[in-house]
Order: sequence, then structure tokens, then C-alpha cells
Amino acid sequence: MKWGVVTFPGSNDDRDAVYCLETVLDQAVVRLWHKDAALHGVDAIVLPGGFSYGDYLRCGALARFSPVMQSVIAFAEAGGPVLGMCNGFQILCESGLLPGALVRNQSLLFINDWVWVRVDNARTAFTSTCRAGQTLRLPIKHGEGCYVADAPTLRALEDNGQVVFRYATREGAVETDANPNGSLNNIAGITNPGGNVVGLMPHPEHAVEALLGGQDGRRLFAGVWESC
Repeated sequence: MKWGVVTFPGSNDDRDAVYCLETVLDQAVVRLWHKDAALHGVDAIVLPGGFSYGDYLRCGALARFSPVMQSVIAFAEAGGPVLGMCNGFQILCESGLLPGALVRNQSLLFINDWVWVRVDNARTAFTSTCRAGQTLRLPIKHGEGCYVADAPTLRALEDNGQVVFRYATREGAVETDANPNGSLNNIAGITNPGGNVVGLMPHPEHAVEALLGGQDGRRLFAGVWESC
């Protein structure tokens, strides 16, 4: 497969995403610049973490207007797989590809830690190698990772099975103590109705080598090429 990894001014996990895909997982990668509207025939797109445009206004608010995002939106609306991680998740919400928003952590502190998330939807383009109820150990590093949405939106996400990941214990129990940032319903990641666009706050690209703490993140990338 050919993956596109977008770089915005302020991205700092784009190289990690490229390393994960190209070096660890032996995938073809195209580096997409924020001013480049062409996607160069990629089969899947990654919006990486970081601080696009310095997080001015709101996280992801300016990146949403980058020329490349018009092409990403069209790609997603045509059914192409798009994964947004951390700042990428924020950009997906700002662009309207995913509902809701990410706001300041409830503690008002930046969090850098490892968490457990439970897979609640194993039918998306990125979770097809997982099973519902399975837990994954992934790292987080964010200051604005608290997922919020109004009551009707939250209800629709729950009713439609669009919650992909929830913060949980290692055993899969969804508890307040397992929620690092105060996200509503312990939501760590969601999908669009078609299941081809997924956003999550944890960083699967940092969990692909045992030497660096774990390999659970590999499943999200493998799910795409194994389902194609």
C-alpha cells in the first residue's frame, strides 16, 4: 500500500509516522506537505500528532484550512481510509470529518503516559485485526485531549457504534480512574458512519516496537492493508 503522511507547520510526529510505516512495517510512504493539494495516488492518509500552526485559536483550527485538507476531505468522503492521531484527531473534528471537539484536559495539565484502551468497534478500516472488547496499551501525550460533544451527538455516536476506543483498565473495565483527561464516556477514539475515518488521542505510531514499550499500535495500520 501507499500511505500519505501529512506535515503541517508544527507537526512533530510526522517523522515518527513515516518511520513506523516505512521502516517498521515496510510500507510505501508519500510525504504530503500542507500546501500540496495533490495526494499522489495514496491509498490511505495519516494526520499526525504535534502542534499544527502552533495550536493558535484552537488545536487543529488553522490546519483545517490547509490546501491539503480539501483533498483529504474529498478522499475521505469517497471512502478512503484516514487516520488522525492526537493533533490529527483534533484536525478531523475541526474539519467536520468527525463530530465533537477536543478541549483542555480536565486536570489542566499536559499528560505524557501510557494508557489502556478498549476496542469497542472492530469493524472500522483500522481495527479489523482487533476484536471487540480487546484492550491495547498505547502512549498518550496531550494537553487538549478531553473529548466533548453535545448530548444528541454523544447519543448518536453511542447508538451507531461510532465509539472505537475507550479508556479502560487492562482488563477492559471502563472506569473513571482509567480516564486520563476527563473525556465524556471515556472516549479515546471515534469513527465516521462509514468506518473509514478514525481519530484517536493515543499514539499507535509510538507503539510498534517492543524495545520502545509495546507493539499494540501495529494493529491499527495492519488493519488497513489486511482489509483491502
